[in-house]
Parts: sequence; structure tokens; C-alpha cells
Amino acid sequence: MGEKTLWGIHAGKMGDADNLFLKHDVIALGWYKISDLSSLAPNREAFKQAVKQVYPHKKPGAIPNIAGQLYRFVNEMKTGDLIVYPAKRERVIHIGKITGAYKYDTSKEENYPHHRPVEWLKKVPRTTFSQGALYETGSAMSFFQVKNYADEFLAIVQGDQKVEPEDSDDSVAIVVSEIEENTRDFIIKTLSKELKGHTFENFVAHLLNQMGYRTRVAPEGPDGGIDIIAHRDELGFEPPIIKVQVKSSEGSVGEPTVSALYGKVDNNEYGLMVTLGNFTKQAINFSKSKSNLRLIDGNELVEIIMIYYEAFDSKYKGILPLKSIYVPQTVEDNNEE
Repeated sequence: MGEKTLWGIHAGKMGDADNLFLKHDVIALGWYKISDLSSLAPNREAFKQAVKQVYPHKKPGAIPNIAGQLYRFVNEMKTGDLIVYPAKRERVIHIGKITGAYKYDTSKEENYPHHRPVEWLKKVPRTTFSQGALYETGSAMSFFQVKNYADEFLAIVQGDQKVEPEDSDDSVAIVVSEIEENTRDFIIKTLSKELKGHTFENFVAHLLNQMGYRTRVAPEGPDGGIDIIAHRDELGFEPPIIKVQVKSSEGSVGEPTVSALYGKVDNNEYGLMVTLGNFTKQAINFSKSKSNLRLIDGNELVEIIMIYYEAFDSKYKGILPLKSIYVPQTVEDNNEE
């Protein structure tokens, strides 16, 4: 196969761009406030100035970090290079080959406009790889080069003998899994008991606030199917505008409910449904065909809560008391961007 540069990429903190990557055969970066990168001079300083211009409030150290990722994505990644994408939702690693140059495209996903086309070659269970390889692909950056464990991924592409994972302490893994499962159950049960209906809507709005959104919660009573309006700007005029519906029950949400929400979402808006339960297969399939629709079930809601818990108001920490403990870290614990 010859020498190939191996890159790694993530699809956002919660795997937001997973559907874009796999359905449209592209990899993509966010930082959507920066327009077409092909118009910039092919040097790092030009990219730094572009980042600084649209993100003036970023910490000084973050600007060269972001600029460097964008510069390498456009100018250093070459057609024929290989890409590794660890998918959080499926617990698999996708390996692909870059098939073309950079392209700016907002038609498929406005929040991830910086694209490179890819041909997906392999879909491999995470357990195939050593712990070191998994840690390397769990980089805190969105886009990075895989160096130390590149041979493991190349061996899979070349069809060489399957790489055996390093030995691990199964007893530790079991304990960690049990802690995570018990915590998940506690959070969902507590929320379903303590926060019903409108109070759960306020909780989800508070969570969105910690994620950087401003929110307006519909008053109690009939709400027309929209419980929360979320937006980034102070007045709520600038896109993206997100229309949110929440369900505080632990049952399954079906396709009719999801499609009813989507019917209230305009072309330049996004729909978000949050439930303590889960979604039927039909509802999930419906959402996969809509790039501006997002479903968050109870399991994913718990993951988001754990990320932003420390920023919660004392009111919600009192309802949902959690204590930090130290356990062996897994790759999934790392966050991107």
C-alpha cells in the first residue's frame, strides 16, 4: 500500500456529525462561523487571523490550536491519506481513505461546513485494538494525526492478521461498568420522580444554558408541541434557532410524535426532542433522514448531564446530588472541541 499518513477525527462532543460522516461519505470540521477556508492563504498565520476575527473571545492559546487543525485539514491532508473515525454511538472505529480536496458545504449540516470526501473501507469493533491505540484516537482535539499506533490501523486496512488487544483487568472494567450503570439509573429515576412535566422542561432549559444556549420556556398549559426555544444570540434572531420538545416519561417515543415536532420546524431551524425514555426504531429512522433533527434519549441525556453537572445551579444539584469519584479513564471520557 505504500506509506500513508493516518489522521483521526471526531464528530463533535456528542457525535453530532455521525450521520453526516457516514451517510454522505465525508469527514467534516465545525467552527461554522469561519467561511470557505480555500480562500485563505496556505499558511498558518492566515488561518490564525481568520479564527481570531470570528472568535475574538477565545482564549489566546485556543486560537493557534483551532487554526492548526483547520490548516492541516485543508493543506496537509492529502488525497489517498487514511482517516480513523471512532464512532461513539456504535462503539466501533471506521477507517476510510480521503478521495478529494477540501470543500466548503453548508447544504448538508450548517454546523459542520468544512468537508473532505472519504471512501469508508472498514468498520471495526473497538475491542480489536490495543488500549494504547484507543487512547491515541481519543485525542482531545477534533482533528489530529495518528502516529504512535498507526501500524495497528494500517494492518486492518491491509488485511493482515487481526491485532489482539492488550490484556486488561476485567474485574476493574466490571466495577467501572457497574458504577456507570448505577449512576445512570439513579439520574433517570430521580428526574422522572422529582421533575415532571413543566419542571422537567425547566431542567432541560437549564442544561441547555450550561451548554451555551439562551432559552425561552413555554408557559404551563398547551404549548403547541414546542416546550423550549433555544438560540445563541441575546435576542433570538440569529440562526441556529432550536425548537425543543421534552418528554419526562420513561416510555418509548414513536415516529408520529417525532414527525409532529419536525412539522413545526422551518427550513432554517432545528428540532430537538429530549426524553428520559427511548425512541422506537421508526422514530430513529425518521430522524436519520433529517439533518436538522436531533433525538436525545435517556442514556445520552445522562452523558450530557455528567459533562455539565458542575455548572448546575444549587437547586438542581440538591435534587440530583452526585459525588465525584476516580475510576480508570476510558477513551469515551475525553471530550472534543
